[in-house]
Amino acid sequence: MTEVKAYAATSSTADLAPLDIKRRDTTTQDVEIDILYCGVCHSDIHTARNDWKGSKYPVVPGHEIIGRVLSVGDNVSKFKEGDLVGVGCMVDSCQTCNSCKEDLEQYCENGATFTYNSPDKHLGGQTYGGYSEKVVVDEKFVLKVPENIDLKAAAPLLCAGITTWSPLRHWKVKKGDKVGVIGLGGLGHMGVKFAHALGAHVVMITTSPSKTSDAKELGADEVLISKDSEQMKAHANSFDFLLNTIPVGHDTNPYIGLLKRDASMVMVGAIEPLDPIHGGGLIAGRKRIAGSIIGGIKETQEMLDFCGEHNIVSDIEMIKMQDINNAYERIIKSDVKYRFVIDMKSLKES
Repeated sequence: MTEVKAYAATSSTADLAPLDIKRRDTTTQDVEIDILYCGVCHSDIHTARNDWKGSKYPVVPGHEIIGRVLSVGDNVSKFKEGDLVGVGCMVDSCQTCNSCKEDLEQYCENGATFTYNSPDKHLGGQTYGGYSEKVVVDEKFVLKVPENIDLKAAAPLLCAGITTWSPLRHWKVKKGDKVGVIGLGGLGHMGVKFAHALGAHVVMITTSPSKTSDAKELGADEVLISKDSEQMKAHANSFDFLLNTIPVGHDTNPYIGLLKRDASMVMVGAIEPLDPIHGGGLIAGRKRIAGSIIGGIKETQEMLDFCGEHNIVSDIEMIKMQDINNAYERIIKSDVKYRFVIDMKSLKES
């Protein structure tokens, strides 16, 4: 085992602070990664503060990891020392269930091993995430990152990116489709970029008129203010697909009214109860509400390759590791455009 520097929460009410953690020795199937950048996801906050009631302390968050390969195990064939790689929300799965066999490890029927706060089958205890100097991961869960894109801004692709890419691809969004992205934040801004790059007519749907300029700079063709009843009426029954990135419970009924017959709205943000849904809005147009979470490893690699081809990265604000607690408070206030990324040099040099 190797001891490395990290930042961790030791209780639901504690600020994140320095903590030395253990990383396993590299096995024959493993890739040892020097972490260069790590994105900050709202899920990090939920886990650090035990909002979902399943946290095991200490919690070392971070599942948007970009780094360089330090070493590889004897049986590793996909990677070599010096390669630019990424690690997202998962570091293992059973590999035997139907979901895993279909490259959908995020839906592993025996429970995927997530990058942090999952049982660690190698060392015991729980897994520790990317707020640390390095990580050791099975090569099946390591991703190749294109060298031509901005590395620091690539970090959020490993969660915010794949969370929005996966439903766009699964529901076969294509050139000419009218696609609405609901909510302009860490997820929403990636949804706009991807839908635009896929050739869709993209409408940013927001409650805030002040976000109009930003949405259009990101690639939106139009902006729909959802509080404006006349605008909502003008867009009724016209969308081929809606990507709903709102991170909290809300009334979905007005958005259902925007869908064409047989169209879908996919939820990717609100992991909590929603307001009651009026069945009539669904029944009248054979409409659907569905959900989606991240993506499998194969799909995540496809997303990264697409980003390399189209030079797509996240809009970010860089921070030092020592500023993470302030960043958490700013995220809660929606005071970031659109993701924080930690420069891990600040941890290594501390």
